[in-house]
Amino acid sequence: MIGGSELFHASIFWAADVASRIVDLVHFSSPAMENNELVRKKAKEGFWNGIVVPWEKVEEYIREDDCVVIGPGMTRIKEDGTADITNGLLKKYPDKRWVIDGGALQEMDVDLIPKNAILTPHKREFEGLLKRSDLVDKQQGQTLLARKYNCVVVLKGPEDIVCSAEKCETVSGGNEGMTKGGTGDVLAGLVGALYCKNDAWFAATTGSYVNKKAGDNLYKRVGVFFNAGDLVNEVPTVLASLY
Repeated sequence: MIGGSELFHASIFWAADVASRIVDLVHFSSPAMENNELVRKKAKEGFWNGIVVPWEKVEEYIREDDCVVIGPGMTRIKEDGTADITNGLLKKYPDKRWVIDGGALQEMDVDLIPKNAILTPHKREFEGLLKRSDLVDKQQGQTLLARKYNCVVVLKGPEDIVCSAEKCETVSGGNEGMTKGGTGDVLAGLVGALYCKNDAWFAATTGSYVNKKAGDNLYKRVGVFFNAGDLVNEVPTVLASLY
């Protein structure tokens, strides 16, 4: 899990926490920890269910791990270096399984999208991807984007639309409580965990379904009065019910 910033400090914790319910081990690192002992200390205090990796060692763990999630909580602030970090890692490790979200999705060079990567944009991020990809047909844009880069695109919304180069599927469900900040970060972490040992299509569609189902379960109990942390805790219940 790579993400977070001094501005958006919680996002990557939600992604890492939900993944820790599924995979053997989560490695967590943030560029905000570089030369910042306070941020590093806060990261260790905030994430107990995995290993907090010093930023200078992040590539050692990229090489080791099955899947890399990048972007939750990363900013578009130039000084944070999101574009340079994202593009440098994508270029250096094109054969890894990548889930690209948030700030990394907004700042990356689209020509560096790795084959079989999973992109998880909301509507505005998706429109930015189309513009940078020189794709003008918004109606067919998601399919064209998936085909052009041979990736899987999860367009988040009231209904998630998941497209690969070959097919698209609509995932219904969810409710107004899912508009709260952090629910997309939970999805990114969930998809990344599933992608460790499954193909990209399965990880994307199943992650979308489970995330929405968890939101619906919460809605039955508390209406819209839940947050991303509640969603993280509900995901294992949904996964257990599917077994």
